[in-house]
Amino acid sequence: MATATKLEVFDAKGKKAGSVDLPEAIFGAETNVPLIHQVVTAQLAAARQGTHKTKTRGERSGSGVKPFKQKGTGRARQGSVRMPQHRGGGIVHGPVPRDYSQRTPKKMIAAALVGLLSDRARANRLHVVEGFGIADKPSTKTAREFLAQVAPGNRVLVVVDREDVLTVLSVQNLPNVHVLFHDQLNAYDVVVSDDLVFTKAAFDAFVDGRAAKEDSK
Repeated sequence: MATATKLEVFDAKGKKAGSVDLPEAIFGAETNVPLIHQVVTAQLAAARQGTHKTKTRGERSGSGVKPFKQKGTGRARQGSVRMPQHRGGGIVHGPVPRDYSQRTPKKMIAAALVGLLSDRARANRLHVVEGFGIADKPSTKTAREFLAQVAPGNRVLVVVDREDVLTVLSVQNLPNVHVLFHDQLNAYDVVVSDDLVFTKAAFDAFVDGRAAKEDSK
């Protein structure tokens, strides 16, 4: 399925309010599934704290004397109550603090995101709206009703610009709805979402930002 060169923009009432151009470099790229898997796996790995720790035999508290004499008891010889087979003893080959992050080149990260955005555009799962119709104060009800019209998917990712505080406050408590600023868009949040909803301001800022990065190379 070919990617449309234009995408309709809807207003707060769900009616057509214009259109935006879909740059071929961002929304017409090939979707490389193995690359996306590698980038998402690296992103999840980097999010791990890696602070897990168990105590070895030498770190456990307890006496260092033998629990009973070496010979004459008929039991297996034991050197310390801190040995792993004793209750409260050390752990053998347990986890230790480590860094789970994986080196992922920036070009791979960018290619994975572009591939996902192109896939959402081809599947008609990319939406651009003028706004949520929230003017004075946050309204979760208004945001919920609007998203039900625009984005039919079970999991929705809303992308806004950093000035749109009212929209953030309105959608952040909705179940199965995640909100990001346009400069936080990443492969993981896109791949776990069924529908992607941009505000017009966020879409323009994202496209302009990508174009600026390409020009600076």
